[in-house]
Amino acid sequence: MVAAAFTVMCLIFGTTFLAIKIGVEAGMPPFLSAGLRFIIAGALMFAWMWMKGKVSLSLLWRKEMLLTGAGLTFGTFATLYWAEQYVSSGVGAILSATGPLMIMVMQTALLRQKTSARMIAGCLIGFGGVVLVVLPGVSIGGSSLWLWGCIAVLVGEVCYSAGALYSKKVINQFKEASPVAINAVQMMYGGLLLSGLSAVTESWSTSGLDWAPAILSLIYLTVIGSMVGHSLFYWIMSRTNPLFPATWLYISPPIAVGLGAVVYGEHVSWITWIGVVLVVSGLLAMNENVMRWLKRGKRTNSLVQTSKPVIK
Repeated sequence: MVAAAFTVMCLIFGTTFLAIKIGVEAGMPPFLSAGLRFIIAGALMFAWMWMKGKVSLSLLWRKEMLLTGAGLTFGTFATLYWAEQYVSSGVGAILSATGPLMIMVMQTALLRQKTSARMIAGCLIGFGGVVLVVLPGVSIGGSSLWLWGCIAVLVGEVCYSAGALYSKKVINQFKEASPVAINAVQMMYGGLLLSGLSAVTESWSTSGLDWAPAILSLIYLTVIGSMVGHSLFYWIMSRTNPLFPATWLYISPPIAVGLGAVVYGEHVSWITWIGVVLVVSGLLAMNENVMRWLKRGKRTNSLVQTSKPVIK
């Protein structure tokens, strides 16, 4: 179940960078687009669970949900949506791949968790692979906005990493609540913060808006990217740890390259394929225990019941 959920999540998240770029280029205000995406997705998911009697309305008023939404949703996507006005989706993907590295640093520096040499090597190998995957298609310009876009994505990944670590604590604190319900509430809070930011910084004019790609991008990101993808992320985190589900950030650039080759007929160089090999190798190195479990075909109960972290 963990392996299947992780595979689907990687496939979904690997397409979202391109979908965001399509919506932004269609003329959708970045913060408004992100805010609508998460408010709608969170509200639909919460309403569905509430009607089935699987969540209490009291969850809506917990400050922990606001803090999680501020990190995982608002901080991460406000910067990414804004940045994709000035950088390509490939650059956004490669810079977003710093997430696992930042989580590892935060776990070591702030939480005093031990980090093995194998784990560090896996992170570095995987990130090196991401660089090689995206490198052939990246052209660095001299624009200051391009540079600020890159910095914005990195700042967003700091928010993402802090939010991922904090959300694991929240999941453990609210064990009676479904991870899907927690995800829904934090998305609503993040969406409200994004919409508030949009209200004071963006013009909500529809002039110049290319409606078809804008609406299709919003629907895809809302339903597939947020409702399905983020729910899988929370479900996997509840059964493993904050770092393992975040390693999808190493898988998304190869998926983006593959989409470009299939959909747009883009050339894929041998450097790119070396990068793909490094990405997979780094992922395997970082998650030795998970890969060993997959080989043996054990049930996920062995991951849930152990008191040791899944990743050493």
